[in-house]
Amino acid sequence: MLLKFFGESINSKYIAQIVTTLKTGGVIIIPTDTVYAFAGDIYSNKAIERIALLKNIKPSKANFSFLCHDLRNISEFTKPFSSEIFRLMKNSLPGPFTFILNANSNVPAMFKSNKKTIGIRVPDNAIALSIIEALGNPLVVASVHSDDEIEDYKTDPKDIDEHLGEQVDFVIDGGPGKLDPSTVIDCTGENPIVIREGRGKLED
Repeated sequence: MLLKFFGESINSKYIAQIVTTLKTGGVIIIPTDTVYAFAGDIYSNKAIERIALLKNIKPSKANFSFLCHDLRNISEFTKPFSSEIFRLMKNSLPGPFTFILNANSNVPAMFKSNKKTIGIRVPDNAIALSIIEALGNPLVVASVHSDDEIEDYKTDPKDIDEHLGEQVDFVIDGGPGKLDPSTVIDCTGENPIVIREGRGKLED
């Protein structure tokens, strides 16, 4: 089902419907400040398994990210990091960046891998942030495009609904998506390393 928001204006009725669906293991497609993404509750194994199936990968092999409301969310799921990393995130978020950080024991078991890391995002998108705030915890997300290619139709929510709507509970129409994914920064070592150039540009 396609739920149309007007720009990034918030429809509280829709938000309530979405949250109810997420709390029962639902999977939705949401706008972000980059590409559209599959999304579910991080505490729902059912949702994680559904997203993995949609992406045609095993849950244990997935590199899904957490979509958080703010930096307070981030500290709940990561090990302590340096003040330099904190400043980098504070200056970059909300924004089109994914930060790879060392995960702590609060990360749901299904996400834990041998690397013990997690990708964290805080999107500059009012609809996504409102859903996270109403749900009360981060979302697990994976982009709707393949890792190798961003198909043009997946920037248009109506086209996304036509191709994928029957496989998810809701497609959230927040206007056209972007063609550029987030910039990925690995912050697990001594110094941050950009491992994927995307829409986000770090300030010098």
